[in-house]
Amino acid sequence: MRMIQLVLHYDGSDYSGWQRQLDEPTVQGTLEDTIAKLTQQPVTVIGAGRTDAGVHARGQAAGVKVPPKWDAPTLRRALNATLPESIWVAAAQEMSPAFHARYSAVSRRYSYRIGLDAAARSPFRRRYEWALDRAIDASVLSASATALIGEHAFLAFAVKGTAPADDDHRCTVLSSGWRADETGLTFEIEANRFLHHMVRYLVGTMVQSATGRRAPDSVARLLTAPDNSDVSPPAPAHALFLEQVRYPNDLYNSVREGSE
Repeated sequence: MRMIQLVLHYDGSDYSGWQRQLDEPTVQGTLEDTIAKLTQQPVTVIGAGRTDAGVHARGQAAGVKVPPKWDAPTLRRALNATLPESIWVAAAQEMSPAFHARYSAVSRRYSYRIGLDAAARSPFRRRYEWALDRAIDASVLSASATALIGEHAFLAFAVKGTAPADDDHRCTVLSSGWRADETGLTFEIEANRFLHHMVRYLVGTMVQSATGRRAPDSVARLLTAPDNSDVSPPAPAHALFLEQVRYPNDLYNSVREGSE
């Protein structure tokens, strides 16, 4: 069997998240059903992260074992010819048998988009942006994002009960920041791991801090909180994107192929 990594783009609007469910459409379920039809055998597709309902991806990584006749380019072409338009395989790569899409990852990078101009409410943008009509203090956003860099326990920014009882909720944030353009703001964060709803809780709290609805230093203070009782509501899911997942180079069987 070949171990293949798929790099996926998908519009999560019409899916109930990544993880397969019995009665709801999901990205994992759609991929598994499609690959099973192609290979004529049941398969399991393991994703690097279990994105929530409505969350999108421009760089979700997934691993799947397929029969030897299915090399990476062949599988990619067949999938892109048969998957629904909401899912696209940007790249495919044969990996070492030791590769695990979730546990082998060394970092993941997410982005979150906020639209600040009137056109953010256009049907062509509101599907992928959180439209805000309030004044926002960019300096508070910047200071909040900077406070996240390094290793912290993110107990305040995770859904209670979704991690094992002995999990310390510690994550190492490698980079974190906001960038502005003429129509809005984009938050980008890369870390070794993320907790359930973590990015959305962070964005929701940063926005409330930057719009005067809570103290400007709320994010920094919550990094030492023992639970999530004081966190702001999570930002809407539809503006969140999984951008990239990184792995050690020695897990790749050959030179990586770029996307088309």
